[in-house]
Amino acid sequence: MIEILSPTELTRAKDTGALVADILHTLKGRSTVGTNLLDIDRWAKAMIVEAGALSCYVDYEPSFGRGPFGHYICTAVNDAVLHGRPYDYTLADGDLLTLDLAVSKAGVAADAAISFIVGDAKPPESIAMIDTTERALAAGIAAAGPGARIGDISHAIGTVLSEAGYPINTEFGGHGIGSTMHQDPHVSNTGRAGRGYKLRPGLLLALEPWIMADTAELVTDADGWTLRSATGCRTAHSEHTIAITDDGADILTLPQQMRP
Repeated sequence: MIEILSPTELTRAKDTGALVADILHTLKGRSTVGTNLLDIDRWAKAMIVEAGALSCYVDYEPSFGRGPFGHYICTAVNDAVLHGRPYDYTLADGDLLTLDLAVSKAGVAADAAISFIVGDAKPPESIAMIDTTERALAAGIAAAGPGARIGDISHAIGTVLSEAGYPINTEFGGHGIGSTMHQDPHVSNTGRAGRGYKLRPGLLLALEPWIMADTAELVTDADGWTLRSATGCRTAHSEHTIAITDDGADILTLPQQMRP
């Protein structure tokens, strides 16, 4: 299903996007050396509940996961990249952590992800990976607007990723979003310009470039959810929810200090 939101629904989407962004910003600040992933999950739950919102994850049970996800946020460390199920792990200096959060409020969902290094260590290869996903995300957003097509976004993202030398996995990518978290259209992280669904004002998309340092192959963790790089290499993931408008793309999941 491809859903086009009304002006009233778009207003609610902006509120949900702001909530997701602010929760992620708060959690990033709290995620320090010695923080346990289960604490991050508890903090996320508390902020979602306090805001009168609903988690898109806790009862989520798609075909690619084993049973309900059972947690309020995805926490992926180092070689984990997608659907990271929080567990009893204490963050160490130099860990590459990705936080991925989707929340629904007033009937509209928003989805975003950030990757960052924990502590004082700044491994240059990890910093470069994070920067690449952020640049690819910015390129995808710049390519989105009325009259553009999904392939234009995919091509823009894929160009940045491939030029930086990273393999690209096409099993998982961006997606439509609205009254539910995962909708059509699928937005691959590589593609051909001028192809695919033509964008329309009122369409929400979650764009999410993600990469693994030296492979495009994923393996599923024993928890039945967490996806890791097949070689054990590090990974990175950046995501925003955007709304297509008459003028281009409006980023709904910017932290408060970055909003216009």
